[in-house]
Amino acid sequence: MINPVYSPSPTRYESGIRYRRCGRSGVLLPEIALGFWHNFGDVNPFANSLEMAHYAFDHGIVHFDLANNYGPSYGSAEETFGQMMKKSFAPFRDEMFISSKAGHDMWPGPYGEWGSRKYLMASLDQSLKRMNLDYVDLFYSHRFDPETPLEETLQALVDIVRAGKALYIGISKYPPEAAAFSYRYLRERDVPCLIYQGRYNILNREPEEQGILDQAKENGAGFIAFSPLAQGLLTNRYLEGIPADSRMAKEHFLKSSVLTPEMHRTLEQLNGIAARRGQTLAEMALAWCLKDDKVTSVIVGASRVSQLEDDFKALENISFTAEELEEINRITNKA
Repeated sequence: MINPVYSPSPTRYESGIRYRRCGRSGVLLPEIALGFWHNFGDVNPFANSLEMAHYAFDHGIVHFDLANNYGPSYGSAEETFGQMMKKSFAPFRDEMFISSKAGHDMWPGPYGEWGSRKYLMASLDQSLKRMNLDYVDLFYSHRFDPETPLEETLQALVDIVRAGKALYIGISKYPPEAAAFSYRYLRERDVPCLIYQGRYNILNREPEEQGILDQAKENGAGFIAFSPLAQGLLTNRYLEGIPADSRMAKEHFLKSSVLTPEMHRTLEQLNGIAARRGQTLAEMALAWCLKDDKVTSVIVGASRVSQLEDDFKALENISFTAEELEEINRITNKA
């Protein structure tokens, strides 16, 4: 049977998705973005990846977040997206907001990672070919490089925009001092930083504690959270232990050593609050990230459509009482 031509839902912008303005820019981003870090590589069935992307777009999730080394294997998530562009999304390119990044390990040798002009330029050229795109909407410096002069990294981003290969640029995981320099440097060259991407969830509050959320807002940049579910820890997946087919069981990124008796108690208590709110733990965790208007969007990963369906339900209630927030802070030792 030949698959029919993809026709997105005509009600995709009426499905309950909301959009937030990204800093002081013309960009509106959906409160939930689809991340391609895991489950979209060449080790994953393309049909399943495509089904998830279709579901996301059909529900107004127009922002797909990628990076050069997402997979596994390296580059294969972008190749998967490139197939999706040819098969489904090419007619809808102007409705989509596609991001990619460079900064982490990608290929051997001295020019295959970090923040040199040579690496950033070459990596983006490769990414565009893999994704079958003429430009990305957003290109990030994926991490701060302590060895390369920051001016070199930032000027490469400026020149990438001026060359028409990206419409906007962003920074990810930069320490506050480097971020402050970046905001100023980029603004002075009329290519302001659109957004800061950082790890942020109920258990990891570094963007709050380090002042990164406030800093981004003061500089007219948005903030987008990755790992809002702490790589699956903030779901019901581990409430009864470690499932044999889970990411933690594979000891890949999420280590079993994280699930201490104390952490298990924390998850159980958080799940109790979520239940009182009529939410799953994952829904509450996403809602918690979005409670603050300093957060533009959260990036979710998924291995099946049903997980995206659950994530979408989080948007039904993103308000918290003062008592709920106080209890969450006490449970997580953030009081």
